[in-house]
Amino acid sequence: MATTASFHATGEDLAAQIETIASGAVIGSGTYDVSISSDQVLPVMAGLKDAGYEMLIAVTGVDYVGYFEMVYHLLSLSQNRRAVVKVRCGEGRVDPVVPSVVPIWRGAELQEREVYDLMGIRFEGHDGMKRIFLWEGFEGHPQRKDFL
Repeated sequence: MATTASFHATGEDLAAQIETIASGAVIGSGTYDVSISSDQVLPVMAGLKDAGYEMLIAVTGVDYVGYFEMVYHLLSLSQNRRAVVKVRCGEGRVDPVVPSVVPIWRGAELQEREVYDLMGIRFEGHDGMKRIFLWEGFEGHPQRKDFL
């Protein structure tokens, strides 16, 4: 059985790999994750897919009160590796937006709609951006920390 350390790409290794894909895209890294600039999402994700991370297994939005962040969990079956890529969604809390990864992984379609519906993060380039759980006309986004 693989240990966590061998199964997860380290932040340092993943950052080095991303820098070969899109120089200057990495803005930080942790033990098992990398943060990239939002304007580099599409080239980085396409490059990681080409490098063997063929599956997008989760798309998650996070509310840090001062800003929103997207977290992408990728899986490489051929390398038996997971990667975690984080992206800050704009500045502050007004109109958070990040490029859609649907052109790269079609499976992101419903996950991006869920994040939009519950957190209000828009995905630029997503052609079906509408609510998935709540009805059109519902005011607000219930997973935001400021939702009352």
